[in-house]
Amino acid sequence: MVSVVQNVAIDCADAYELALFWSRVTGRPLPEGARPGALDAQVPLAEGPVLYFNQVPEAKTVKNRIHLCLRPETSRDEEVDRILGLGASFVGDHRNPDGSGWAVLADPEGNEFCVLRSESDRAAAHAP
Repeated sequence: MVSVVQNVAIDCADAYELALFWSRVTGRPLPEGARPGALDAQVPLAEGPVLYFNQVPEAKTVKNRIHLCLRPETSRDEEVDRILGLGASFVGDHRNPDGSGWAVLADPEGNEFCVLRSESDRAAAHAP
């Protein structure tokens, strides 16, 4: 017997607004019935667990001990720009001159996440 990851729970101050941000990042719609002011919200991903947002009274105060890593369909750098345009903030640049590495961003509530190289970025780096 094993356990299956059902969801990734993310504590937040505004469950609906943060779910809406992540809905835009992932391109996955919020479920019918999602409403502003709800104490919880979720983003069902096409593959993998649900992103579950749970409103809590306390604010985020330290670095995440667990975080999401995104592999975009477009290039990493294009995706970083797109997500910054959605309201993320830039936290750290771990991109290397050879194209390897990742960028660390934070969602509107300060939860860190990484944007990795896309498969096409990785393939281009290994092309002769």
